[in-house]
Amino acid sequence: MGIEDKIGYKFRKKELLFQCLTHKSYGNEEKVPNNERLEFLGDSVLSIVVSKYLYKKLPNFQEGELSKIKNQLVSSKSLSDCVKKYRFEKFLKIGKGESKTKGRLKESNLSCLFEAIIGGIFLDSGIRNAEQFVLRTLLDIKLEEYQLEDYKSQLQVFIQKEIKEIPVYKVIKEEGPSHNKTFTVSVGTTKGLLAKGKGGSKKLAQNSAAEKALSKLL
Repeated sequence: MGIEDKIGYKFRKKELLFQCLTHKSYGNEEKVPNNERLEFLGDSVLSIVVSKYLYKKLPNFQEGELSKIKNQLVSSKSLSDCVKKYRFEKFLKIGKGESKTKGRLKESNLSCLFEAIIGGIFLDSGIRNAEQFVLRTLLDIKLEEYQLEDYKSQLQVFIQKEIKEIPVYKVIKEEGPSHNKTFTVSVGTTKGLLAKGKGGSKKLAQNSAAEKALSKLL
């Protein structure tokens, strides 16, 4: 399957697609345009698309709450995770030196690739198609995961302070059909089990376990 099949969009200008996929290390070696300018453009388009999405999906949320969720969604880690989920990184063109330092796995390179694709689609045919790309990839999510009180981070700070460890999460059960699973997750340290939690995704279950652990510890 080619990159256009994976992203769900056929470029009219193939040179734009090539540029989207070109890391600066490869561009410098081959003397061709890299994707950094497209990343710059894509970053702005992404901000508009995600802001519109959250504005419509969360009508009762205030500006500060919307900003907090948006920052999670457009973070470098979030974009990098999305690229890895859809395996876009295998199409990234990187130079020989960058390849030696595992450049195809670097968070910054992958988030740049995602934003460059957005910028390329925007230039190729406008914001509607760029928005559709973001909706079917980055925003194909369970939005409740991004509305959570972040108990995982709170628990980690507490455990690191108290016993100089990082809590470990393990999936101990998966129930239900693939499209509607329920996960049971445990959280503990070398000193033993702290709590268990359930949720419709691993992230939700982990957060539930962390919340229960904090309620016991605090």
